[in-house]
Amino acid sequence: MTAATATADVRDAFLRARRAQAQWATTLIPDRKRIMLAFHDLVLDRQEELLDVIQRETNKTRSDAFDEVMDVAITARHYAYRAARLLKDRRVKGALPLLTQTRVERDPVGVVGIIAPWNYPLSLAISDAIPALLAGNAVVLKPDVKTPRTAQLALRLLEEAGLPGEVMQVVEGSGETVGQGIVAECDYLMFTGSTAVGRKLAAQAGERLIGFSAELGGKNPLIVCADADVERAAQGAVTACFSNAGQLCISVERIYVHEAVADAFTARFVELTQAMRLGQAWTDDMGALISTDQLDRVSSLVDAAVTAGARPLTGGRALPDLGPTYYAPTVLADVPADAELHDDEVFGPVVYLETVASHDEAVARANDSAYGLNASVWGSVGTAREVASTLHSGTVNINEGFAAAWASVDAPMGGWKASGVGRRHADDGLLKYTEPRTVAVQRLLPLRGPAGMSAESYATTLTSVLKAGKRILR
Repeated sequence: MTAATATADVRDAFLRARRAQAQWATTLIPDRKRIMLAFHDLVLDRQEELLDVIQRETNKTRSDAFDEVMDVAITARHYAYRAARLLKDRRVKGALPLLTQTRVERDPVGVVGIIAPWNYPLSLAISDAIPALLAGNAVVLKPDVKTPRTAQLALRLLEEAGLPGEVMQVVEGSGETVGQGIVAECDYLMFTGSTAVGRKLAAQAGERLIGFSAELGGKNPLIVCADADVERAAQGAVTACFSNAGQLCISVERIYVHEAVADAFTARFVELTQAMRLGQAWTDDMGALISTDQLDRVSSLVDAAVTAGARPLTGGRALPDLGPTYYAPTVLADVPADAELHDDEVFGPVVYLETVASHDEAVARANDSAYGLNASVWGSVGTAREVASTLHSGTVNINEGFAAAWASVDAPMGGWKASGVGRRHADDGLLKYTEPRTVAVQRLLPLRGPAGMSAESYATTLTSVLKAGKRILR
């Protein structure tokens, strides 16, 4: 496909989406809800088909693929039941009690553009589309070139559930052509991917004065407190670091262990890492990387760190006997501060350990990062809560790696600093796809005062009213 053809395809998709959106916006919210709940059921009923496609495109384990199915089903159910309340006209306090009646209305923004990554091709495409659709928007989605079939299957299920044709469309192609076409045409842009690309898209969205939301990179820390249950922390760290072969924006790549438990934790964590089963079955713990390019990137970063002085405690090598893109789950120590993987996201099954003398030191090191997406703290709940509240991170999980915060869809999910702007999940995850309209009705008297009263007299009267009525206006 030529660049000109791809650009024309995007323009055609938006023309059709705008026609479809005009009708979809008039669809009653209970009918949108019914469609999304039917989609929820189809996702669960047809999960074997979805799992097969996800695994073929990503090389992940069956369990990791199932996480995507559950995420999409939970998100569909949550927003299906939440949409009516969020989109209902809302009465708010007016300028003057009794005299001013004010309400806020919500309209869809129009056509939402979604640019989705390859690592979670179902979750990170469809879970963002769900609230946009329920808000009355159309959606044009660009899946990653590595994972288009998952998005296409999800779209078929949405239409089978009752979503009218062309309200959501999937356009395949590169970021340079299809992605840029979406940025140029959409009324709101949702992006999940690297910080470098996110910065460029944010600038383009700003130039067009359209809404923009992005979940970007992370270099997520895990802190093991002095009073942590070492066995539980070590088992949790394996999941936190190596789920989806580390190809997860919210997975852990740095561990700071209090010296009181450092030796015990390190020994057990390395032992559990070495015992991991690699493959794609339900019984396997970790799958392969998505491509040879990704394998080369991970290998290069680890090799450079080891050359600079890092010490592999386990892993640190490709596993070609298992398949062309398998890489051993890797734990490093003594990573030099100038090694690229010390500060930059690896996006693979690689983590490094550092011992700290205090919780304050752990927090300082955790916060010493350009990123702030996710963090994990292991210890007694009291101690861990104190640590959690000092971390510069959009989500913090206590005695869990990432799933507790991510799966709490009624809470906002997103990054601080270079890890993103805006939020998915929670009420903002739907309301960001709307335009608020404030409608205020002034009754009886104008705000500038009644006719015949001087401006000075009105000002004096209004001042007295405001002072006397401060309890009402609270």
